[in-house]
Amino acid sequence: MKPDFLEYLHEKVLLADGAQGTYFYEKGIALGTNTDLLNIQEPDLVYSVHEEYIRAGSKLIETNTFGANRFKLQGLGKGEQVREINLAGARIAAKAAGQDIYVAGSVGPSGAEYTAETGTEDEIARLAHDIEEAFHEQISALVEGGVDVLILETFTWLEELLIAIKVARRIVPDMPLIAQMAYPSGGRTAFGLEARRCGLEALEAGADVIGSNCGRGVKAMLEAVESLSVLRDRAPISAFPNAGMPEVVDHRTVYSTPPSYMADKVAVMVKMGVRLIGGCCGTTPAHIHEFQQHLHLKKTVSIAVREKAEKQGETPEPVKYTGIGGLLKSMDPSVLPVLVELDPPPHLHVDRVLQGAGELTLAGASAITIAENPLAVLRCDNLSLAHIIKEKYGIETVIHLTCRDRNVLGLQTQIMGAHLLGLRGILAVTGDPASSTDQPGVSGVFDVNSFGLVRMISQFNNGFNMAGSPMKDHTDFSIGVAFSYRPSKPELQIRRLEKKVLMGAHFVMTQPIFDAESVAAMMNDTSHLDLMMFPGIFPLISARSAEFLHNELPGITIPEEIRKTLWKYEKLEDQRKAGLEITRKLIADIAEIVDGIYLISPLNKWEVPLDLVREIRAQGWTGTGKLAAMQQSA
Repeated sequence: MKPDFLEYLHEKVLLADGAQGTYFYEKGIALGTNTDLLNIQEPDLVYSVHEEYIRAGSKLIETNTFGANRFKLQGLGKGEQVREINLAGARIAAKAAGQDIYVAGSVGPSGAEYTAETGTEDEIARLAHDIEEAFHEQISALVEGGVDVLILETFTWLEELLIAIKVARRIVPDMPLIAQMAYPSGGRTAFGLEARRCGLEALEAGADVIGSNCGRGVKAMLEAVESLSVLRDRAPISAFPNAGMPEVVDHRTVYSTPPSYMADKVAVMVKMGVRLIGGCCGTTPAHIHEFQQHLHLKKTVSIAVREKAEKQGETPEPVKYTGIGGLLKSMDPSVLPVLVELDPPPHLHVDRVLQGAGELTLAGASAITIAENPLAVLRCDNLSLAHIIKEKYGIETVIHLTCRDRNVLGLQTQIMGAHLLGLRGILAVTGDPASSTDQPGVSGVFDVNSFGLVRMISQFNNGFNMAGSPMKDHTDFSIGVAFSYRPSKPELQIRRLEKKVLMGAHFVMTQPIFDAESVAAMMNDTSHLDLMMFPGIFPLISARSAEFLHNELPGITIPEEIRKTLWKYEKLEDQRKAGLEITRKLIADIAEIVDGIYLISPLNKWEVPLDLVREIRAQGWTGTGKLAAMQQSA
């Protein structure tokens, strides 16, 4: 029985199949033949190709229906057979897949040139309507045929992809939907659109997985994945590269990139955040088998604690840690917990940050959180800074620990170092991609993602390292995780959060939220989870910064009404006053329904959250009281 598709992608890398069209040609089908028609003309051949990919290691196979839409089939006199061809393609794939392999219904571009220059407004509208109907016809047949997933692939026009997503969501609101575009060079479409922007718009339209296929070989795919990787915490990323660039040899079109070379690059893509891997033009079962061999090597990261200990001939009893960690235990349950974020400086002068930490301590902050090289920009070591702050002022600290900068060995060393320095709070995050760094030659590590990091810290709380070896003591960390709440579609992120709780998470620090209704909805949607929710509060200090946050940073949405309010004022000073009033009202509206508050310093100006902490303490808010309940039950 197949597990939930999206949950699988958040736990493991899923291997898909490779090319069908070019592989059919290798098998003797005449070059230029419409291969979609093989579903009704040569069904046994189609079935055998599916079988070959499954034997090679594919856990997902695509239906042979990439171009089986009305526009493309009409030119062959087969326009009335759209349903028949897609239904046959889906049923052949489902038969080959059995109960254990996912079947993805393949939908390619319509073949119509849909752009703003297509014609008059009426002509564009009519064409869009015809394209919409063509997608509806094809997708309906694939769903009828029993596919598990829909994959929209090789789109070059973003507008057409969004139409396809809209149609798919109308037909099957809950079926997993993969949206892939072709990015020939530099992580951009042939018409210059950035992959990150296309991915964002696809997600907003309703896609569950975003990615790329086809393009100009492996190098171009790496560039596309790098651009898309900034969205890895919002959705799984997929990559289906071509086997290099095609060339004509003895009147045959061939793709010369060998499987071993591609497999090496596939491993790099996985480290960059790709969760669904397959192949496009020129790839064969041999490529997929090589991918499988490389991906299999990565499954050794998570090792069962007891199994390893028994192999070593030891029988230590695990601590079976059930606490909430030293950070949460230290907080005063009679007041609303307030975390305040300070970024380490990009230089060696830390006096100003230390001054801010001291002032915030006096004002009544519960803890200082310190990011680790945010946006992959070089900054002072947060572990050292956290230790200095705690030693100097006695306030608890939360260090952000990313999977980007260290391998599994380095991460565990950092966890042990934090314990030895007396730190008791860690926020486990995947980390921003290295592509945004300000330093030359930087590459992301990503041996594990945030799930693996939570599990790693939890094992240290139980007295074992990741290899299962006993540590002769156990840590006492409160484990924090990040959370991006999307009111329109919260289910996927909540499922991810539920898994992190099972792995040992104790508290959540969310992306900035700017309206009380979203906070209330989030608290309601997560009320079944036994962990502290700290909604992120980002004080707005200018209209320009609000526009930047809304349009440039993934996961942050600022209501249009707020942005319009700030733009009413010409002077920056007046915008700042208005922004802070909005923040004060938001805090007042949510103070009694949240477990705590997470204040973020805009541009690292700690004076802004300092005033807010003082005002919160003056009001005497206590929040939901969950902290007291957790402390009593621990």
